[in-house]
Amino acid sequence: MKIKTNTLLSESESTPILTRRIVLAQGAGAGLSLSLVPSLALARFEVSTKRAEEVRFLGKPDAAVRVAEYFSMTCGHCGRFHRDTFPKVKKDLIDTGLIRFEMHPFPLDGLALRAHALCRTLTTDSYFKMVDTLLDNQESWIGAAEPVNELKKFAKFAGISSDTFDKMMRDRSYLEAIVQLRQDAVNKYEISSTPSFVVNEDKIFSGALSFDEFLAELNAFGI
Repeated sequence: MKIKTNTLLSESESTPILTRRIVLAQGAGAGLSLSLVPSLALARFEVSTKRAEEVRFLGKPDAAVRVAEYFSMTCGHCGRFHRDTFPKVKKDLIDTGLIRFEMHPFPLDGLALRAHALCRTLTTDSYFKMVDTLLDNQESWIGAAEPVNELKKFAKFAGISSDTFDKMMRDRSYLEAIVQLRQDAVNKYEISSTPSFVVNEDKIFSGALSFDEFLAELNAFGI
């Protein structure tokens, strides 16, 4: 999705980016994979600029091909890529050691910023579980009447209390660190839409690609 210029740090949340709004009567967590709940319940979290700036990646640290994804938690294209394409990317390219896959926050709006903020308080393993959970259930919390409160329900699975969540969302230095990561991506790579992918600091492509389309973009790197 294209960049919007709305104020990311605004406390009020405007209409979510997704065109379809679905409110699940049972609230956030209705579609949660129960297998994720125990591991998230044991998650450790930290609210700091250092934690916000940590590079989160899957795969072999020194893989010859490094793919950096810039994504927004409220981007429907990002959600579709991670639901439909990413499982095969992980199985065939990441788990086999062919690529190192990084995930970088590129929030398109204030709600996305707060979802990224929740995820990035967590250590790497729990971070990816929370990202997967939120993207798998994307329409339920984005489409809710009070989406930030829905995020708070997901936070409880990671052992984050309501009061701690509220303090996290008021920590301006922490939120600004995430916004700065987005600005750095704009300055360095001229990212203008999500999801966007940067390969070995050399090639940039965008879109909710199929696995075959994604693989074709990596052909020049010997994949």
